[in-house]
Amino acid sequence: MDKHQYTRFCFLSICVGSIALVFAISRCSISFFDYSLQKLEFSFPESELRRSFYNAGDENRAVDSRDVVSQQILSVRSRNATLQSKPEKKKKKKLNRRRMVEVGLSKARASIREAGASSNRNATLFNVDLPNAQVYRNPSALHQSYLEMEKRFKVYVYEEGEPPLVHDGPCKSVYAVEGRFIMEMEKSRTKFRTHDPDKAHVYFLPFSVTWLVTNLYDNNFDVEPLRTFASDYVRLISSKHPFWNRTSGADHFMLACHDWGPLTSKANEDLFSKSIRVMCNANSSEGFNPAKDATLPEIKLYGGEVHPQLRLSKTLMTSPRPHLAFFAGGVHGPVRPILLDHWKQRDPDMPVFEYLPKHLNYYDFMRSSKFCFCPSGYEVASPRLIEAIYSECIPVILSVNFVLPFSDILRWETFSVQVDVSEIPRLKEILMSISDEKYQSLKRNLRYVRRHFELNDPPKRYDAFHMTLHSIWLRRLNLRLT
Repeated sequence: MDKHQYTRFCFLSICVGSIALVFAISRCSISFFDYSLQKLEFSFPESELRRSFYNAGDENRAVDSRDVVSQQILSVRSRNATLQSKPEKKKKKKLNRRRMVEVGLSKARASIREAGASSNRNATLFNVDLPNAQVYRNPSALHQSYLEMEKRFKVYVYEEGEPPLVHDGPCKSVYAVEGRFIMEMEKSRTKFRTHDPDKAHVYFLPFSVTWLVTNLYDNNFDVEPLRTFASDYVRLISSKHPFWNRTSGADHFMLACHDWGPLTSKANEDLFSKSIRVMCNANSSEGFNPAKDATLPEIKLYGGEVHPQLRLSKTLMTSPRPHLAFFAGGVHGPVRPILLDHWKQRDPDMPVFEYLPKHLNYYDFMRSSKFCFCPSGYEVASPRLIEAIYSECIPVILSVNFVLPFSDILRWETFSVQVDVSEIPRLKEILMSISDEKYQSLKRNLRYVRRHFELNDPPKRYDAFHMTLHSIWLRRLNLRLT
């Protein structure tokens, strides 16, 4: 090899070596950067990493490939961290919301307890809303409880199911209160409904027992189709949502005015024994438990309205009352045969009919009688009780095991007469012994409590819709969840 060739070979060797050295240094530099980044990740928050390795405010500097790599790494890690933390954060948020529900209930209990213990101190407060304190067991506690309900109470209505069996109900029949409540809870205008189940105090199963009977019953005395539907509905919502299983249904409620409401609730053991059942047919001998269940007043609205003769008016208030007492109705159940056997057309002062002759008007008799007999039939409840209130005819309650509507807050003895079934032969004697002063007091109180048994559209404070909600609210207050 001559001198010229040797010089060219050395030059090429140096060039190749230099290029290899530069490439090796570059690879080591990038690897070292990545390694440093991995180490720093455990030492600094992501925001500090971003500030350390690139300055977002330096808009004019050249972009280095290593900056791009670091941004990509941080971006991927940030997304992974977010994905991993989202379920945990969501779960924590739900727990916080549920905890706040129980904290709110605890505060409500304390304020109601305080108000109930010092009723005289709060008399000026509740007199505006509840001016007739005589008819309430504890007007101060009721007033505070109602305010707490308005402030806090939220109901989650399950959306599963289709009308007419679910999300619908009768609004123009003897069971109108059932449909009116369901329809009111379905409306978005009610402030008591929440669409966030984690903020709810109770959960409503919005199926109508009346419509179940209308659409599923075959007139063969077999209620199994009703129970099957109720059982399937509970199974659906308990498999789709966690709320039923969390409490075995204790913070859930169903509502029914049809006589077969209790039978339908037996479709599921927890629905019958643990859930809040709001029933017109509130028979304590058939499993109705006043500690957890609530009585629904049976309000008949044929045509969707109160009968014109029962609407509050000066004519009704000044109507003469020549009859001492009145009853007309079919002979069924254990109580009515006793009443009719002793008093059917026996005394002109107390007109008692099995069925009222067609030429006579039922409501005319109620409006012209001081007292109206309200005996149980096949079931303990009857719309006659509310009709007596509307007509200002003092109800004479002849029943066994009937838990009266709102009896946990109302003193029924201040606006009605309750007579033991064994005393039916002495009915006239008992009623004649009531002084005129006592009668006038009963009548004034009866006129006053009418507001609690009226259905309004839209609902008004302390009316039947809100008093029913309040009954559910009280049962939820009695339930402490961990």
